[in-house]
Amino acid sequence: MTCPEGLPVGDGWVTAPSSGLVRFPYDGGVIAEAPIGDADLAARAVEHAATVRVQVAELPAGVRRQVLAGVAGTLAEAVPELVDLLVLETGKPRVDCQVEMARAVATWQSAADEVAHLHGETVPLDLQPSGEGLFGYWTRRPVGVVVGIAGFNYPVLLASHKIAPALAAGCPVIVKPAPATPLATLRLVHLVREQLVAAGAPAGAVQLVTGDTEVGRTLTTHPEVAAVSFTGSAAVGHRIARDAAPRKVVLELGSNAALVVAADADLDAAADAVVRGGFYASGQACISVQRVVVVAAVAEEFEKRLAERLPDVVVGDPRDAGTRVSALIDETATERVLDWVARARTAGARLIAGGVRDAGGRCIVPTLLADVPDGEPAWDEEIFGPVVCLRTVPDLDTAYDLVNASRYGLHAAVYTSGLRAALEAVERLEVGGVVVNEVPGYRSDIAPYGGVKDSGIGREGPRFAIEEMTVTRMAVIRP
Repeated sequence: MTCPEGLPVGDGWVTAPSSGLVRFPYDGGVIAEAPIGDADLAARAVEHAATVRVQVAELPAGVRRQVLAGVAGTLAEAVPELVDLLVLETGKPRVDCQVEMARAVATWQSAADEVAHLHGETVPLDLQPSGEGLFGYWTRRPVGVVVGIAGFNYPVLLASHKIAPALAAGCPVIVKPAPATPLATLRLVHLVREQLVAAGAPAGAVQLVTGDTEVGRTLTTHPEVAAVSFTGSAAVGHRIARDAAPRKVVLELGSNAALVVAADADLDAAADAVVRGGFYASGQACISVQRVVVVAAVAEEFEKRLAERLPDVVVGDPRDAGTRVSALIDETATERVLDWVARARTAGARLIAGGVRDAGGRCIVPTLLADVPDGEPAWDEEIFGPVVCLRTVPDLDTAYDLVNASRYGLHAAVYTSGLRAALEAVERLEVGGVVVNEVPGYRSDIAPYGGVKDSGIGREGPRFAIEEMTVTRMAVIRP
């Protein structure tokens, strides 16, 4: 699967001002040379999007649905090739790349379905005397040019959650992939543009610009941009929100997801969930299990069962089907995670397992810490690596308070056999999603997804992202 040289800016592909090497995180080998854009090219992309804004907004619903469904179909056919590419450029285990592609296809199909549900409603204006004799209704209109900025960990899926809703809403969109992982996203955009042209729509409705922070700043502050959808760190997201104002922003900023184990929980199921949910994608997922809060009555037994499972987690080459943990995106990330583990131990945390590199020196062995103090980044911040922290509390009430004592609030989970405890978790936990008897990393791509507090603002999922990328227009008519 190939795409043209350069970057998809305007209705064609343009030569990038520079290029850089994309490397396989597992061994540092060169995968390809990728085009790198600059601020001038970013501005050019926004200006082109502005020129086609009206044309894209006027695309019939049937055409938009045709394009989105067409992408879902062609993307499904390209899954094997894109999985191979994702493994190489992200270093993520093959099984996780397969999951990413399956979810990306479902996201495009869902966006196609949602085109038929984009509508407004009438308003009973005569509830007030001033509205007697008037007829009112509202519709949803495209917000305008959208910028989507995606993270490195799920490049195709995250880009899909930006591009597909924008097209469904009738908005031209410019996507900026993470500098380390541009290749699969370039191929995705090429597929989308082919479907646009086949449907008689402008290829420039979707563009892509790679580059550094100056490219991102140009995209998010350009006066022609109407909305920004960003997935990444809280620090960068906060800066984007400030710089982009008064434009609309949708921010998915990660978390330090918690899993609560109640005294009546199925301990084997909960231990399996921590292993499954803490180490998928090598821990580089914003809703992977990071904090495990266990009620004291079962804490000792739960720790034992969890520790027994860790040696079964296969660490190694992400190209191997059995691998579950591999190298992080780069050496800087690896050193940071190991430093946070060392800091936690110095502060009094107990190391149960891991905390070191594997025999090859490329990967961090699945790590389990206990009693990490407040104030340590391994507990307070998003570690984004294969590290899980255990803490014991006297009861569920304390557990829920501890989960909430975080600046983040994306997803949380509780394992319990009691309906009262489950419903209390749904009511009390200050997060965007509460998952009962499953990992906090469970996400349905058609559901509203997003956080509270420093985990962001706005919601993804095609239906909800489309709402973020549209504005209501009120019509008032005196017959």
